[in-house]
Amino acid sequence: MEYLHLAISTNRLLLQPISLKYKEDIFREFTPEITTYLYAAPPREIEDTEFFINESLLEMQKGENLIVVILKKDSQEFLGCSGIYKINSKSPQMGIWLKKSAHNQGYATEAIRSLKQWADANLDYKYLRYPVDRENDPSRRIVEKLGGQIYLKYKHINLSGRILNILEYRIHKSVDILQKGEI
Repeated sequence: MEYLHLAISTNRLLLQPISLKYKEDIFREFTPEITTYLYAAPPREIEDTEFFINESLLEMQKGENLIVVILKKDSQEFLGCSGIYKINSKSPQMGIWLKKSAHNQGYATEAIRSLKQWADANLDYKYLRYPVDRENDPSRRIVEKLGGQIYLKYKHINLSGRILNILEYRIHKSVDILQKGEI
């Protein structure tokens, strides 16, 4: 599968592979507030963002991960990033972040749902892992809307030194959707 040319379209969104074209957006919007509940830390310099993007592109070329930018379909406005990691395993991991001004508009749910549908149609997996901090109610609602169930609970120190209380959800593959041909 060629991940560098993938495009996933929804009613309002376009998900396409991350690229250096979005380095300024990512650098500006991946703030300390946005990363409160994430493993990653905000970049200190634009070079940190460039390094992340280049590493993501290399991982996609190797077929290890799928990292996408989330754009508004009509205006091409940058909204955030999402991905599926360890894509060839039986339990890939999903994640997402959106810029502050894109919160509370249903974009995250729409993006994660479309990635899940893509994974159901294209990946051989048993379940998707979706780790989220216990206090991150909006992210918990996203995964719960997709039928995610809490499987593990653990503490994790993020790259900013904050202790996260992780609830790791599992979302099982939707075989029935594939049989109905709805994707």
